[in-house]
This record gives sequence, structure tokens and C-alpha cells, in this order.
Amino acid sequence: MKTSIKTALLLVFIAFAPALASQTPAIDMIIGGETTHTVAKGDNVYRVGAKYGVYWKNIVRDNGLDEKQPLVEGTVLKLNNRKIVPRVVENGIIINIPDRTLYFFQAGQLMALPVGLGAIFRNEFGDWKTPEGKFHIKNKRKDPVWYVPESIQIEYALKGKEVEEAVPPGPKNPLGKYAITTSIPAVLIHDTIYPGSVYRYMSHGCIRMLREHIERLFPLVEINTQGEIIYEPVKIASTAEGRIFLEVRTDVYKKHRSLKQYATKLIESRGISDKVDWQKVEKLIKEETGVAEDISLSPPPKAAPSTQSSSSPGFTRRIIDYFKTKFKKPAQTSSQKL
Repeated sequence: MKTSIKTALLLVFIAFAPALASQTPAIDMIIGGETTHTVAKGDNVYRVGAKYGVYWKNIVRDNGLDEKQPLVEGTVLKLNNRKIVPRVVENGIIINIPDRTLYFFQAGQLMALPVGLGAIFRNEFGDWKTPEGKFHIKNKRKDPVWYVPESIQIEYALKGKEVEEAVPPGPKNPLGKYAITTSIPAVLIHDTIYPGSVYRYMSHGCIRMLREHIERLFPLVEINTQGEIIYEPVKIASTAEGRIFLEVRTDVYKKHRSLKQYATKLIESRGISDKVDWQKVEKLIKEETGVAEDISLSPPPKAAPSTQSSSSPGFTRRIIDYFKTKFKKPAQTSSQKL
């Protein structure tokens, strides 16, 4: 699989502030952007959204589609999955519930992968929402057996479905071919036989991934890898060029009284209240598109008439140069590419 935006597999180099034990990044990180997808046989807006990490309603809106009509094979769709990385660590996993993305950091690189998360549902037998919290990876299984939780057994019984305590490997196993067990009870990172549920909230709390994505992640994740599931529906980033970006997503689990107040506090905490266009902020809060947008008060600078000189390297070049100086063993680093 290509490590490019066209496969929803985002791979970037990371520059860290080496003296900070807290692992605070020296820069904010914005990944993804505008791309296209040519509709293949069997595609629908849910599967395309799951592949690229784009809300299916954005696909419908941006391409003038009728959501009730099937996609036409060969159609070229415009997509935008530009997002702000919510937290940066040197090694480990960050899963942000509102942006339905798993961020895997390893050896100065980042892989960002769309995931499906817990449904907004609760009854006397259980809560399906994906829980927040720190965790570590306990084990990994290929062709796993699914041991059905009691809450799901009860749910099936009440619906008159056949109740099983364990489902063997095979095409009917909801875990698919790969399962990664976390230390959070009953929360797995796993493949799924329901690809249309990825990048949506439809699981019983587990973290679902497309097979093409988990096949890349599975061999790289090690036992005891540290991780954290967080909940940040509003994110802010400043670029090296001084531009300010804001990303607003739906508060799907209703954890905040007001996204407007939340966003305002984030902007004020950065000391940039006088540098943002508050009309743009209001618009993003109202629309909740989940796409990181430039909210800088000043207009973007005009493109330079010529390419940058070697004395003023671009942003990506500076990251790569920093990466090379930080990691002293280039041979070892190159063997760990994601």
C-alpha cells in the first residue's frame, strides 16, 4: 500500500523539542489535505469516507451528490481530510474520539488511520461509547476467536438472535483477521467485516479499522506500546509561517455544554484572540465539518515568484533535517519506516 493521502495512510516526519521530558512538540502538526478519488465498483460514500477519513456528508456536499443515489463508477470525487494532530508523542498511540482517527507514532514518524468507534447507545446492560483513558497493548492475535461479551449476549437474546459465547475465525467473525488487545477492558483495535462502519460510531466500544489499514499497523505495534484514548472535538494549530488553523467536530458524546465557549477558551489560552477572524470561527463552529481551516485574520501571503533558496528551506525540509539530526542511526531508522 502506498503511504500517501490517496490511500488515507498519512505518513509524516516529526520534529520534537529534545529537552522537553513532557514530549511537548516544537510545532503543531497539520496533516492531510485536498485529494481526489475515482469511484470503483462497489464504492459508496461510507466506504470512501472510511478509506480517507472524510465524513460522508462532506463527500455528498462537496461533490453535489444525491445521498439516496448510488455512486457512479468512474466518477472523480473531491475530498478533503486535512486535520490537526491532537497530541504528539515520540512513540505510542493516540486515538481521538471526535475525529475518529488513530495516530501511531514510531521512530519519528506518524501514521494516521481512520477508525470506527462506539455507538451513542446505552441500556441497563451496557454503554457502547468508546471510553477515554490511558492503556497499553497486551497482545496481538491473527485470525482471532471472538469471545462475545455478556452484554452483547444479552442484547442478542432480547432481539431473538442466536447467542454464542465464542465465534471462531472465519468470514462471520466481527473481528476479521486481526485483533490488538488493549488494557482497557473489552476494548480491542481490530479488523472488521463491516467496512462501512469505519469512520462512524457503530461499534460496541471497540476500535474498528479497514483491513488494508490494520495490515500495515499490526506488524508495527509492539506488546506494551503505550496509548491513550482522548476526546478533543476542537483543535487549534499554528504553522511555522504564522497561519492559524481551527478544526471543529461534532461533540458526538455530548461532553461539552458549548463548543463555542470551548473554542474561545482554546484561542484565548494561546494568546491569539487578536489574530483570528472571529467570523470564520463562528462559521466553523456552526458547520462542524471536521476539516482544519485557516482562521488567520490577515490574508495568506502571496506565493513567491520563484522556488525557495537553500538559505530558507521549506517547512517540510526543516522537519526532515531536524529528524536526521535527532536520530543518529540512519540505517536503523530507515528500516522502521511505517
